[in-house]
Amino acid sequence: MAGSPRSRGALEVRAEHQRVARTVHLPLQAFIRTEWLGSGVLLAAAVVALVLANSPAADAVHRLWETRITLDLGFVQLSKSMHYWVNDGLMALFFFVVGLEIKREILHGHLSDPRTAALPAAAALGGMVVPALVYVALNAGGPGVRGWAVPMATDIAFALGVLGLLGRRVPTQLRVFVLALAIVDDLGTILVIAVFYTENIVVGAFGAAALVLAAIVLARILGIRSVPVYALLGFFFWVAILKSGVHATLAGVVLGLLTPARHYYDDRTALEVGRRLLARFEAAVERDDHHDIEATLGRLEEVAVGTESPLERLERKVHPWTAFVVLPLFALVNAGVPLSPADVGAAMGSPVALGIVAALVLGKLGGIFLAAWLAVKLRLARLPEGVGWRHVAGAAQLAGIGFTVALFIAELAFVDEATMTAAKIGILAASLAAGISGYLLLRVGSRPPPVGAADGVA
Repeated sequence: MAGSPRSRGALEVRAEHQRVARTVHLPLQAFIRTEWLGSGVLLAAAVVALVLANSPAADAVHRLWETRITLDLGFVQLSKSMHYWVNDGLMALFFFVVGLEIKREILHGHLSDPRTAALPAAAALGGMVVPALVYVALNAGGPGVRGWAVPMATDIAFALGVLGLLGRRVPTQLRVFVLALAIVDDLGTILVIAVFYTENIVVGAFGAAALVLAAIVLARILGIRSVPVYALLGFFFWVAILKSGVHATLAGVVLGLLTPARHYYDDRTALEVGRRLLARFEAAVERDDHHDIEATLGRLEEVAVGTESPLERLERKVHPWTAFVVLPLFALVNAGVPLSPADVGAAMGSPVALGIVAALVLGKLGGIFLAAWLAVKLRLARLPEGVGWRHVAGAAQLAGIGFTVALFIAELAFVDEATMTAAKIGILAASLAAGISGYLLLRVGSRPPPVGAADGVA
């Protein structure tokens, strides 16, 4: 018997709420939780790197990271240091997750609505442009000017980690704002790396990358779902990008953006097919037909997997690896820097370190806050519910934690060891200062909600 129009409408509304929860809220909560937990592991790795760099084992650790590892596939051979494999190989996985998150936020998340996206987009733009200008103003005409993009970056893990320490003192919508801002920031950083930190293009290798990319798109059109097929094509695409002169980690971003975001089976179809397969499974068990039992279970598994989009599944499976393995390993390899009084004194007298500190601590705060304020005053955007300007100022200060991506860009920008040391000390000092001041600004200006108050992501 068909239900009344009112009951059918209620069911449709409930189904829509469930779809939104599944595609937006639950992945968002999982992403924030993983980043928060990962920030602790990342911090521990950075501390270990600093301890090792300032211990008698420093030279041995340096030799370890410079140990060469060779990958010989016959038609291509790569012989690189462990340092290189981490920065150009494993970090491609990190940027792959970044690509997945950018696509999910644009399609289903807080960047899908132009009105909602306007505030973090404007804030991110101000948080990239102003720090870069501050850095250039302190390094104009000097050799360090090439590092102008270093203070553009925001470390999502550490920023969300500090917000996690504040718990219910800050509204959940502020975490969403910071995440959206950092994602737009990542997108801008990716474009900067592609355009300004690519030296020479090897046309043949770039053409090979285009052919592999076309093969990936064709496989999607043909409906191929095999993960090993795409993993193999993705590896070849990464190798071709590496050989082309474009930074290899950008391959991860492209592959993330190409990952399908649609489910193969909607809930209703999955229910109908599942019922038929369960009936078939029951009949096979009654007949004791092991061949049909295995075949039916395989189809049931395929249907179950097909209710989750490849984008959701890959983000859920790969993100923990990047948060708990890739980024800590990157910090272990790159965050080690000598911190003797002489080294710190020389570094902090360098315009590179001073530019990074000023840009991340002051430029980020000023750029993000001013851009957000202008967007709201011009009625291009609105503050999220429960978020005030003190919250925006605290979030802007936390965005000055550059760390991971800032170190990554510094590795691309600088070759001279002294300049690199100055940049790393500047990044560490600025990130520490921004993290502490952002935490204090939010803690002093926020009160936890009453016990029992709702605190959902939506």
